[in-house]
Amino acid sequence: MNLTIHQTMLPHTGHEDAIAFYRDSLGFEVRGDVGYNGMHWITVGPAGQPDVSIVLYPLGADPGVTEEEERVIEAMMAKGTYASLNLASTDLGAVFERLAQTGAEIVQEPTDQPYGIRDGAVRDPAGNLLRIQQVS
Repeated sequence: MNLTIHQTMLPHTGHEDAIAFYRDSLGFEVRGDVGYNGMHWITVGPAGQPDVSIVLYPLGADPGVTEEEERVIEAMMAKGTYASLNLASTDLGAVFERLAQTGAEIVQEPTDQPYGIRDGAVRDPAGNLLRIQQVS
């Protein structure tokens, strides 16, 4: 059996803000932007990795989520406790320099962690926590 990671899903709360962050702050390609009933599903991904994508979906897309559940999810997203994603870079310093220049919400500057990696953290406009790790 041969499995690969093709897509991951993260909620977003603002179409334009999500595109600006993932395209302008992280430098990802916008591969798709599908609108339906006033909602947008945005597909982004790193250049050079066409088989790996992040689908940013509108929070209100699931009709099975009650208004109360949506409020809880929005509160958790704002705190960065609902969804997260780990990314990697060969130049962590340059990534965080770019993030700072674009005004992204940096949660933790690049730090040598006691568990053996160097990483930092940032939140996207919806509050999703993105940890970015230094790799060779």
